[in-house]
Amino acid sequence: MSTENQVREILQDIEQVMRDLALWQSMPPEPDAFDSSEPFAVDTMSAEQWLQWILIPRMYALLAAEAPLPTRFAITPYYEVAMPGVVRLHNVLQRLDDLLNIED
Repeated sequence: MSTENQVREILQDIEQVMRDLALWQSMPPEPDAFDSSEPFAVDTMSAEQWLQWILIPRMYALLAAEAPLPTRFAITPYYEVAMPGVVRLHNVLQRLDDLLNIED
């Protein structure tokens, strides 16, 4: 399976886990929440909001544009701190980290 298809599968798995854990939101944050310059938009969004409204759409956009995927990728450590005990989510995020964290 291509890396792109693996990324799509993992993104779908992230969404499913978030839905299963009632973390998926039906309404986006306020528009100004997207203006953050902080990593993970920590000053304007919750960790689960950043996943749903920033990371997942941007990754799908990269895939749709056939643009290069990131190769220095490690978000699981943040989620282990920001959302302790949410092991199912950490596990699926780790799959994405493992796939995309490629040494040059």
